[in-house]
Amino acid sequence: MRPIFALLLGVAICGGVSNVVHAQDSTPASSGVYTEQQAARGSALYQSKCASCHGADLSGGGTSPALAGPDFLANWTGRPVAALFDTIHKTMPADQPGTLTTQQAADLIAFLLRANRFPAGKTELPADTVHLKHILMDQAPSAPGN
Repeated sequence: MRPIFALLLGVAICGGVSNVVHAQDSTPASSGVYTEQQAARGSALYQSKCASCHGADLSGGGTSPALAGPDFLANWTGRPVAALFDTIHKTMPADQPGTLTTQQAADLIAFLLRANRFPAGKTELPADTVHLKHILMDQAPSAPGN
């Protein structure tokens, strides 16, 4: 019985260390993880592919959630940007799910970050989950509703 307890304790300790390392390896979205040019591409794409359901002002409507403001931030804060990327890339637009390219999904996220007052940076948001797993949604310094 003791060897099993020791094994379980070891797994629990390693899991805790792993989470600490992951947190240290993460980049907050508020550190400028997209460019203004990328957000501008995302804005144009949003107007053509997303605004009819989510609203021109990102306020949502009907069954479509708001993509800016406190509710959006409450849903995504603390989660890796990869989760938002996967949701957009695989399920949007609702009438043609999975038709956006990975670059379009990244551009849309850049636009959403800008709309939620996350600052722009000098490099584009990557268009793959491998890198996006290391970027965490945090609270923008001047996010709507603060």
